[in-house]
Amino acid sequence: MNLRDLSYLVALAEHRHFGRAAEASFVSQPTLSTQIRKLEDELGVALVERTPRKVLLTETGREIARRARGVLSQVDEIKSIAQRTRDPESGTIRLGIFPTLGPYLLPHVIPHLRQRFPRLELLLREEKTEQILGMLREGALDAGILALPMHDDSLHVEFLFEEPFVLAVPDNHPLAGRQCLKMEDLSDQNLLLLEDGHCLRDQALEVCHLAGAGEKTGFRATSLETLRQMVSANVGITLMPILAVKPPVAQSGNVRLIEFESPAPSRRIAMVWRKSSAMTPFFTALAEVIRDVPAELFNARECVTRQPESPPAVAFPSS
Repeated sequence: MNLRDLSYLVALAEHRHFGRAAEASFVSQPTLSTQIRKLEDELGVALVERTPRKVLLTETGREIARRARGVLSQVDEIKSIAQRTRDPESGTIRLGIFPTLGPYLLPHVIPHLRQRFPRLELLLREEKTEQILGMLREGALDAGILALPMHDDSLHVEFLFEEPFVLAVPDNHPLAGRQCLKMEDLSDQNLLLLEDGHCLRDQALEVCHLAGAGEKTGFRATSLETLRQMVSANVGITLMPILAVKPPVAQSGNVRLIEFESPAPSRRIAMVWRKSSAMTPFFTALAEVIRDVPAELFNARECVTRQPESPPAVAFPSS
């Protein structure tokens, strides 16, 4: 058994097709198939169910592939340790971040990371929270940026910042004229929310519970941008994290943003990595750069006063 054969098995588990797995592994299909058979012979068990249309791993094959990912990740980490011994701020980091934060935080952070770590290759993976946690446990990611609380004793948690929410309503909504809201002002409202699996949905539901608000039934958005457009189309109101309404994000017409009185509803963001990782000192330095984003980014006052003008009505000639 060698690392190359384990990498072939992992590729086959991911692609479930000998041709695509071989292409991803930069070998011919016969070579990959032959090595998988040799691995099966060496272990004395079947790893793969070969069918005319697709490839399925046996239960044993899936478990060995899962463990192989961890082995390959540890090998990559060993290489990274050696690399960082020669040059502590170079190498490759695989960082996971969830979709309702990544597009809005990264434009403010990436330039500073490039300046601070010019030789660092940062590979970003945008996934929902549960997927990121799974990839961290399997070694497919080195670190993640996630929302608290975190219930995993195997992960180190480094707090980064607290991000407040604002309420987004259409211009003609009864709350649109308010400069500031109390939580109880939402008690008779039903909010548009994201679909299951997004941590922002859980955070918004918690706010709804605290405020006595409900969820607007019949619709669940797949993204934060869809929620924004639903508000613009007069479908309803929603909570928006403050970074999602800050430049360079373009504002939508017919959307009024309203801040909350202190203490405003918010979410707490942290960087997490495996406690067993040998790269903890470097991750701590990386987290410090991310934590050092300008404080004004979390100030709601600017975004609620800088409202886009609604587009003028188009006059059509009478027939």
